[in-house]
Amino acid sequence: MLQQARIHRIRSLLSTQGAVSTDRLVQELGVSRETVRRDLQALESEGALRRVHGGGVGMEASSREAPLAVRQATRAREKKTIARAAARLLRPGQTLLIDAGTTTALLAQELAGLSGLTIVTNGLEVARQLTRDEKSRRANEVVLLGGQLLTEVPATCGAQTVAEIQRYRADVALLSPVGLCAEHGASSFERPEAEVARAMVAAAHRCIVLADHSKIGQRSRIAYAPIGSVHTLVTDARARRHAGMAALMASSCEVVFA
Repeated sequence: MLQQARIHRIRSLLSTQGAVSTDRLVQELGVSRETVRRDLQALESEGALRRVHGGGVGMEASSREAPLAVRQATRAREKKTIARAAARLLRPGQTLLIDAGTTTALLAQELAGLSGLTIVTNGLEVARQLTRDEKSRRANEVVLLGGQLLTEVPATCGAQTVAEIQRYRADVALLSPVGLCAEHGASSFERPEAEVARAMVAAAHRCIVLADHSKIGQRSRIAYAPIGSVHTLVTDARARRHAGMAALMASSCEVVFA
């Protein structure tokens, strides 16, 4: 397939899906990963997309979250490190509220090795990781919140989900926002996800945000937690050099670099 035809197909995918993954393009276009990389570079130089690890995100969707498959492959190492560091902040006997996301799903993998926790979540993948084997199922109490299923991410949302969250008084809420900045706090693109996260913050004594360096200084469409309600930020070492980090460190928010 000629480059012009490949570029046309990639543009078509970006217009309908907002993002593309390298693996899918390799299969669909029948070319090498290096060829896909050059095509994505060409589109980025034209301002048509922003390259991310594992694919590319259309510029019109840059304030959105990329599709789940792309997010899972994006900065996976940093997210795993962040998840491990966040798990070390928790103690047996605590009740946790955890929202849905790729970073919190990795956190769930870490928590599956702990015991004595009560974990309440709207994330299907979070719940699956926490109950993946008999030992994990016995180690902690896991509650999956009811509600409507989202189409873009495996999660529940809506009035029922929020009402169920409000029944709890949790020790810690662990959230993974689309953006975090000192001026606007934690934010999400989708209103249903923001409403769930806002309810979790209100129902918890302490709020821990898990965010890799790409989310620092960023603001998405709907703010759900002012920086004053975020007690701890767990991020990766590259965030130290981010322009938005100085303002976060000057706030009351504790910062843990994984």
